[in-house]
Amino acid sequence: MDDRDGRLRYRLLTGPDDAEFCRRVSGALTEGYRLHGSPAMTFDGRRVVVAQALVWDDGPDARVVPA
Repeated sequence: MDDRDGRLRYRLLTGPDDAEFCRRVSGALTEGYRLHGSPAMTFDGRRVVVAQALVWDDGPDARVVPA
């Protein structure tokens, strides 16, 4: 579900393990997202591909509850 300002409460960023991916994650952190769990990495035969989950909390009492 989206927050009032249109932010997704959960995002999964994926891409090659490069500076651009790090900039995307850093940008999301600057927007107020926080890391959710550890990054995942795999090799597609050509390059390392990474994924990082991020969550947006609505306020100081907001928390993510595992399903």
